[in-house]
Amino acid sequence: MTQPVSVTVGVRDADLCGFDNRVLQAAVDYVGGLGGGEVRVGPGAYLMHDSLHLRSGVHLRGSGPDTLLVKAASRTSRLHLDGDYGEEQVTLVDAAGFEPGMGVTVTDDRSGGFHTTVARIRARRGHTLLLDWPLQADYLAARGAVAHTVFPVISGYYLKGVRLSDLSIDGNRQENAPLTGCRGAGIFLYRCHGARMERCVVRSFNGDGISFQQSNDVTISHCESAMNAALGLHPGSGSQRPLITDCHSHHNDRIGLYLCWRVRYGRFRRNRLEDNGEYGISIGHKDTDNLFEDCTASGNARYGIYLRPESEPMAGHRNTFVRCSVLDNGSGDVSAGVRVEGETRDTTLLACTVADTGSGRQRIGVSIAAGAGPVHLDGVEFSGHVGADVVDENLPE
Repeated sequence: MTQPVSVTVGVRDADLCGFDNRVLQAAVDYVGGLGGGEVRVGPGAYLMHDSLHLRSGVHLRGSGPDTLLVKAASRTSRLHLDGDYGEEQVTLVDAAGFEPGMGVTVTDDRSGGFHTTVARIRARRGHTLLLDWPLQADYLAARGAVAHTVFPVISGYYLKGVRLSDLSIDGNRQENAPLTGCRGAGIFLYRCHGARMERCVVRSFNGDGISFQQSNDVTISHCESAMNAALGLHPGSGSQRPLITDCHSHHNDRIGLYLCWRVRYGRFRRNRLEDNGEYGISIGHKDTDNLFEDCTASGNARYGIYLRPESEPMAGHRNTFVRCSVLDNGSGDVSAGVRVEGETRDTTLLACTVADTGSGRQRIGVSIAAGAGPVHLDGVEFSGHVGADVVDENLPE
């Protein structure tokens, strides 16, 4: 029987030795080129000037918290010439610090989400960078077009059989420009079906912690996403049947767990969404038929669980929460454990605990906006709310 390929990487005493993304990429490419196997990364800090680009069939396994991938400080320049859709180059005002092999993002003040381009610099000719990926939009100098050396620290595109485990990422957000979660994150996957992540940590990325887009059957377990500038965990853009279990997403500037668009039939178990700057869990556009079991949403600055405002055909229907705890969420006028908006139908809370434990922050337990509902509350335990356990704006006063 053929034995799977296994290669070790480290700062010393390994098959491949080095201190940055190049040695990691060499190992992943070698194993991927042989049909798959394992890349074992030893303890040490590896400075990332570009993404570690994953390959199908490769298991990238670190050594726990001591295997640390650190995002290098970013460089920024305005574009001297407009970047045109489909073009594979950009011309900068100042190309100093932009070197071949580095990751780069191109954007302007109109491009967000998927209209941002993330690529690798193939070569530099004066002030012009040649890219390995065509521009995804027109980027106009008159509209603030810029290039930054920002990118996902680990990324995968159009892959199968990818696995990550026992790795830590320092996003170095204080020294980096922001990157949209639709095109990047500390760990970012795009059309990577069946990917698995275990015991990975992402901290302080200037964007999302972990994001996967248009990727079905992704499993994430025992991971941590913390102190990132946007979202902690971001399944989105039609990702079907995600399984996220035993994860801790906390102290992110925006949302702990954000279901983007068309996330369906997901299973979310024993996750803790705590102390985030907006919501613990946010659900919206066509995010239907998801099940949340034994999760905790606590200490978030706005709502613990938020069903976003959408029209009836577009709303996140039939989401169910079983044995979940929603505690001490809110601040000021925004003060509810659960808020259901739009024309969202058939949200169910079964055997959940919704309470303020003495913080005084969560004044209302469940708040239902006019036009939303029905919201099914079965065996829910309420306590500590100085306003009301349930406020339903559809009922007459």
